[in-house]
Amino acid sequence: MILAVESSCDETALAIFEPATGISEEFLHSQLDLHKKYGGVVPELASREHLQTFPLLLRQLLSRPGFDPRKLDHIAVTVGPGLAPCLALGISHARALGVAWGVPIHPVNHLHGHAWSPFIPLHEKDPGNFGDNLAKHLPQLAMLVSGGNTLLFEIGLDRSIRILAQTIDDAAGEALDKGAKLLGLDYPGGALLEKQATGGDPAYYDFPRAFAGKDDMRFSYSGLKTSLRYKLEKMEGAEVETRFSDLCASYQQAVIDQLLSKVGQALDPARHKSIGLSGGVANNKGLRNSFAGLAGSTGIPLLLARPCHCGDNATMIAFSSFISDFAGLPLPALGLQPSLPIS
Repeated sequence: MILAVESSCDETALAIFEPATGISEEFLHSQLDLHKKYGGVVPELASREHLQTFPLLLRQLLSRPGFDPRKLDHIAVTVGPGLAPCLALGISHARALGVAWGVPIHPVNHLHGHAWSPFIPLHEKDPGNFGDNLAKHLPQLAMLVSGGNTLLFEIGLDRSIRILAQTIDDAAGEALDKGAKLLGLDYPGGALLEKQATGGDPAYYDFPRAFAGKDDMRFSYSGLKTSLRYKLEKMEGAEVETRFSDLCASYQQAVIDQLLSKVGQALDPARHKSIGLSGGVANNKGLRNSFAGLAGSTGIPLLLARPCHCGDNATMIAFSSFISDFAGLPLPALGLQPSLPIS
């Protein structure tokens, strides 16, 4: 049985995962309302909120019938990447519980948590045969898309992760949020932009797609944001109001197209046994549908992180720790690592 602790940004989370059965408990506190008025996450406020919330979540966990700390194999905790003061709070709480209960601590790379999250439903479907089912889906071509990361990578048969492409400036989620801000939408902008894009024409405005060439495996979104700003400066207020859904849909589609283009260029049907999609932006229905279309056209299985596991959560941290044990993978060092890379 694994207890996981996650606090890399503005989500405070605990989870219990049992390899024989799967997820048994999930606790998550969102700080969205706290940071909304600032238009983004304020690290100092986020760390204070973690400090106040962890004891409340732990109290909920301890009150659950049947929970016994003596049954824990280890405590998994996110050590990076993330906001340093927030990571520190999670690590401190994990260490304190480890000392109090006599349980070892297993450090976890937050990005590995996202990378493995699409496999959680595969495990729950048949825990006893997970090893065989996992092997059937590797190597996997995977995309991690969030507010801070845009990564295209391959998970090999040996469970190693190899980066194939990444952004040279803004992440896709950041581009959606900043584009939403230019359009006058509140924080968090990406979700609101998606809502406004519903019913809009994604081809009405022609926004740029960077690095379209097959041999240039990079992402870039700074030019897209600039293009939107210039477009809005040239438009009359009445046109913006009339074509608002089209603006949102066209901008969102430009973000999605760049992601899908690189996945299509890197995909090798003779090699890849599955396609994976994870991260906070993976909740975007347009992106999920686009990946489903690509998978359907190639006949390659698509593994999607569940919506509840796309954002930051402790379940993916517990599951990543389980995978590390299962596959004998090395653990990162137990210590604060705000800039820890995925590989």
